[in-house]
Amino acid sequence: MSKLTLVVMAAGIGSRYGGIKQIDPVGPGGEILLDYSVYDALHCGFGKVIFVIRKNIEDAFRAKVEPTIGARCETRYVFQSLKEVPKGVKVPPARKKPWGTAHAVFLCKDVIHESFGVINADDFYGRASFATLKRHLSNAKDQDGIYDIGLIGYRLDHTLSEHGHVSRGICAVSPEGYLMEIHERKRIQRFGNIVKYAKDDETWIEIPADSTVSMNMWGFTPGILTELRERFPHCLQESGDDIESAEYLLPDVVGEPIRENRAAVRVLPTSARWFGVTYPEDKAVVREGIKDLIRRGAYPKDLWGTRTR
Repeated sequence: MSKLTLVVMAAGIGSRYGGIKQIDPVGPGGEILLDYSVYDALHCGFGKVIFVIRKNIEDAFRAKVEPTIGARCETRYVFQSLKEVPKGVKVPPARKKPWGTAHAVFLCKDVIHESFGVINADDFYGRASFATLKRHLSNAKDQDGIYDIGLIGYRLDHTLSEHGHVSRGICAVSPEGYLMEIHERKRIQRFGNIVKYAKDDETWIEIPADSTVSMNMWGFTPGILTELRERFPHCLQESGDDIESAEYLLPDVVGEPIRENRAAVRVLPTSARWFGVTYPEDKAVVREGIKDLIRRGAYPKDLWGTRTR
């Protein structure tokens, strides 16, 4: 039986953060956020981890994760590069940002042959979310040409930063619990007890604080990799003159087969705590959150048991 696989997307550039936030320590022993995610995933039954990173952070990234995660499960590395585009596509010289989350997952095509989960490296998802994702993946099966997809859904006001605006995928969910569409809102912010997003530089629109949002925690069958490969050229073609800033994102790609009645996406609500680091000031909040979980016994203080006594 194939090992349940977790894809960790760690190639993004944190323009509002500065530095390599994927390997910035937040735990008492220098643990990084993805240490806690992988620890939870292994606890819940995952056995293989694929890291999608940029080549220029490989040495620092490997030095951080190989002595801990690499010693406890099968690990693979996939490198997200701007050069990984269809033939004939010219990459603008000024472009530095990776092509996006859908591109990151698509590049795993040669090392994935089983159902798999997907997460961001710089988010803390909580063990309950991994348990829910594992249950979905254990039973996921495409039928009659319809992709069987799971999406962990968080409550919007539990995912905001106190230090500035954030981008979130706002989910429209059917009464039966299936995703109908995702609206990407790029500037969401709390104003007292009210949450709003910016439609433009002057117009702010209120949005329900209990809205369900995607934090890029997905469960896919391997068939989705074909979909990601086939739709990437169309994304670049449709970007036209905006190819310098074009993004190939998972919510956009998943939305297309939903509209074509070729995908059923079960939204799986979670009550788990979420932490994230968008701004440097968020790091203190995350540190305190981790300390609180350690005090409550959710994690050992020395997460991997590797510190010198």
